[in-house]
Amino acid sequence: MSATFKDEETEQLFQLVHMFQRSALLHMGMIPDNEGNHIFNLAEAKAGIDMLQVLQNKTKGNITDQEERMFRGVVSELQLQFLKAPKRNREMEDAAAQSETVRETFTNPQSGPVEDLSASKDDEE
Repeated sequence: MSATFKDEETEQLFQLVHMFQRSALLHMGMIPDNEGNHIFNLAEAKAGIDMLQVLQNKTKGNITDQEERMFRGVVSELQLQFLKAPKRNREMEDAAAQSETVRETFTNPQSGPVEDLSASKDDEE
């Protein structure tokens, strides 16, 4: 048993909390799945956070103040990350699109984007 928790049941409770936390983080694209892919499914992330809130409400008065603070911290951090998730997803999609453009340019340079950097005679004057 971990020195953080007072008994085995409390440790098991926080293992359950960690499972829902990990699920929410996974579905917000914050951690990769087993194959290294990032998943973005806000409905699943919200379901995990909601389940944690239910557990938090149902355990109120049955856990120590320290455990309550830990629980509240997990839920609060997930809620904050949930609000940031759409922006993070857009940034990941933009980065992936940019990477694909660069990859395509090097794979098939004839059809890649072209930027003419040569100066015309009119521009030199």
